[in-house]
Amino acid sequence: MASEATQSIDNTALWDGGRSPFGMSYGKNMMWFFLVSDALTFGGLLIALGFARFKFAGEWPMGEEVFQSLPFLGNGFPLVYVALMTFILIISSVTMVLAVEAGHRNDKKTVAKWLALTVLFGIFFLGSQAWEWSHFIHGTEAGLTLADGSVIHGANMSFNEYGPQLYANFFFFVTGFHGFHVFTGVLFNIIILIMVLRGVFEKRKHYEMVEKVGLYWHFVDLVWVFVFTIFYLV
Repeated sequence: MASEATQSIDNTALWDGGRSPFGMSYGKNMMWFFLVSDALTFGGLLIALGFARFKFAGEWPMGEEVFQSLPFLGNGFPLVYVALMTFILIISSVTMVLAVEAGHRNDKKTVAKWLALTVLFGIFFLGSQAWEWSHFIHGTEAGLTLADGSVIHGANMSFNEYGPQLYANFFFFVTGFHGFHVFTGVLFNIIILIMVLRGVFEKRKHYEMVEKVGLYWHFVDLVWVFVFTIFYLV
């Protein structure tokens, strides 16, 4: 009976091809493969961070004690600026969704508007992260007095005012690796924005490239939520 059912299907339908899995284009499939592999990389980093946090449970500093400064206002605002950065990045995901939605309607002007806002929010996040790195590196005025009487301020890859050296190492590597992803995403968005303004996708009669870059941007935003939770809050 199974053999008869198989023979009843046209061989062209079985072997002709031309149908992508789940109805997605090759480019979107490859983007998903890349995001899955990148998620495994970030997952490994965050698991290692959690292990280090557990190993140095008594020495690991609390995020609100280290990151409590606001530009031009000084200390006394625990995690406020990091929360603002997180909020801006989440809002950038909203603007990217709106750009993709406008692309489905072939609305060039609206796509350009929301993409431009996404780029601005991404640049704000990168600038904020650069300021945070600078503040982390320079440290507090009091610093940390060592056994030999010397005082160290801030942190780098050799010493750390705030706690175990691994804390500084993970901060630079995890936030730096994520920041590189944001920087790459901003570049992608700028390139796509230029192509939108030149009418490239209008001529193609579809804005699928905006959607593919949007997948990458949403991934970067989602990863930051995990980094913010595990590194700054836990």
